[in-house]
Amino acid sequence: MTTARKPVRIDFCDFGAGYRKTDNFFYNLLKRRFELEVTDQPEFLLYQNPESHLHRVHDCVKIYFGIESYPPNWSECDYSMTCHYLDDPRHLRLPYYALYGPPKPLDKREDDLEKILASKTRFCGFVVTNAGRRKTQERVDFFHRLSRYKRVDSGGRALNNIGGPLPNGPRGKMDFLKTCKFNIAFENASLPGYTTEKILEAMWARALPIYWGNPRIQEEFNPKSFLNYFDFADEEALIQRIIELDSDDGKYLEVMRQPYCANNQPNEFFNLDRVLDFFEKIFTTKIRPVSQRRRRFSLGRWMLVKRNKPHGP
Repeated sequence: MTTARKPVRIDFCDFGAGYRKTDNFFYNLLKRRFELEVTDQPEFLLYQNPESHLHRVHDCVKIYFGIESYPPNWSECDYSMTCHYLDDPRHLRLPYYALYGPPKPLDKREDDLEKILASKTRFCGFVVTNAGRRKTQERVDFFHRLSRYKRVDSGGRALNNIGGPLPNGPRGKMDFLKTCKFNIAFENASLPGYTTEKILEAMWARALPIYWGNPRIQEEFNPKSFLNYFDFADEEALIQRIIELDSDDGKYLEVMRQPYCANNQPNEFFNLDRVLDFFEKIFTTKIRPVSQRRRRFSLGRWMLVKRNKPHGP
């Protein structure tokens, strides 16, 4: 006997241009367990950009998903999924890299690492969209300092030195990183828990990550499998270690043979059942939404946002 799946009226907003409501990570995951109806009169709203206003049109249960380092604003959302370590039953820690697909490509046990090393044609790769000092000073400065030792190939739109930016999308970046022995995988900020896709992309491409960002990164990935900026006394010590590995294939391969995840088992954040269980709790718990308890949005802006609210999938 088949148990009927719980019907759920849901909507998505503030996810940026090109986001498809019926073909995205959360929709495709949730439909495994729930009967979804995407509607502009939802029971549950999933939104991303906290600085946008479209989510304020709704007075249903609101779930905030943060890609960047913004924490949840509990005066606007009822539940949240972010990178932060929060001791709150309304919150689920979900690093952005967990949305990037199954963890199987992280398993190196069948890799021919000597053959992979022989195929590398570049010393180090660097891919960034902007090089404004205010937000990216650490990685821009490191790019210039490491370049004093050997050319670092920059394939992004910022500081590009390979004749033009890589094609948009992860495929172009992945093909580029596969040619690199090392990758400067610096986050936009250094905050506990803030781990994006940057280190994961380098690992997938088998480019040794040079990482700066989450000071608790060793809780998510094997610290012996990459170079963590914070493990070194200073930047010069890190650069000397890079030079040592670049100059000695044996030492480089010693690091590359290290599993990315402890015992080759992906960390808990790749387990999508925990995400489904979190939504199960949301969908089955009766609450009065915070948006029905407190209005902080002027009528004029409310009507303007409602008029401009996009419809359809």
